[in-house]
Amino acid sequence: MNLRKVFFNKYVLIFAVLLIAGSGYYFWESSRTQNNEARYRTQIVERGDLTQLASANGTLNPVVLVNVGTQVSGTVKKWYADFNDHVKEGQKLLELDPALYAAQVQQTSASLANVRSQLKLAEANAARARELFRQEYISRQELDTSVQALEAARAQVALVSAQLQKDNTNLGYSVIRSPVSGVVVSREVDIGQTVAASFQTPTLFKIAQDLSKMQIDSSFAEADVGNIKVGQSVNFRVDAFPNRSFRGSVKQVRLNPTTQQNVVTYDVVIAVDNPDQSLMPGMTAYVNIVVAQRKNVLLVPNAALRFRPAEALRPSDKGTSGDKPQESRKEGRGKDKGDSTPTGTVYLLDNGQLKPVKVSVGITDNRRTEVTGGDLAEGAAVVVEDRQPPAKTGGPPGMRLF
Repeated sequence: MNLRKVFFNKYVLIFAVLLIAGSGYYFWESSRTQNNEARYRTQIVERGDLTQLASANGTLNPVVLVNVGTQVSGTVKKWYADFNDHVKEGQKLLELDPALYAAQVQQTSASLANVRSQLKLAEANAARARELFRQEYISRQELDTSVQALEAARAQVALVSAQLQKDNTNLGYSVIRSPVSGVVVSREVDIGQTVAASFQTPTLFKIAQDLSKMQIDSSFAEADVGNIKVGQSVNFRVDAFPNRSFRGSVKQVRLNPTTQQNVVTYDVVIAVDNPDQSLMPGMTAYVNIVVAQRKNVLLVPNAALRFRPAEALRPSDKGTSGDKPQESRKEGRGKDKGDSTPTGTVYLLDNGQLKPVKVSVGITDNRRTEVTGGDLAEGAAVVVEDRQPPAKTGGPPGMRLF
């Protein structure tokens, strides 16, 4: 009887121990699961529309900007157009002091009168020589000399006449006229200033032909220029109107590259309508070009593609590299060897444990990325952040002993 009681008490004790151990493991497992769920921040995978943009800065410029210069040197005597003035083609803009050119015209006119009188004398001598030669009073050589003098006098008249025409042209150039109709954007000179046209034509005015049509000259990196095509829609903003969005279209992708500090960029010209002329030349434009759009696609946060568990990033206790994180590219996206489809890895919480899920990805707006394939369903909660700071792998460096 006592032996039976001993065995009974023994079984009761074992059952109690197992019950306590099971309960402890259950509560420990539940606590660990709850701690992991509180440790990681997640976001829900949703469906929606996605637009991929290529962004850059540019400068607003008139489509046609004419630099009005001068072909002659001189001192500015008077100007007839100022900043922001609307001018017509052929309208007088500026006048240089014409005194030197007028004097040159008078001098050349006097020379022309002189050579014309010499031409009359040569014509009379040639006519007289022909008559004397006909009557055999002079030789053939004397006649030829008279004819040659006549031809020389005619050539001299032509030469001085050309010089007079040149001087009159220079005198006309002392009055600067507008070559096109438009708006004066800049006036570079003032009254009394001397302009010299000896080596290159100095700029006096800058005239925009039509400010209702403008263009943006923007520099895009070579990584983005492959997705930019003529005719694509463009949205841009300017600092002058921060709450207003403007639209345009890609007009030209210029083939001439620009390299600065080993960075290659290309000039993309964007056509802009400016009917109210609120946009002004020289404004900085913040340009976004729509390069791709998707409708009703599965979207995953880019933070989820960048996330890697702390355990995969820390070396193991044996000093090896441990589990290496998967190879990734921009925004945590990679490509399998032999496959052109970009891929990435996101993590789900399965009973408090991190579960990696490999997905195929498409375009991105730098905040969310399109999911094109993989075992990821709408409504899944993907991990985007580990709230627990990474554990320190070692203490501070010790003192060096000598």
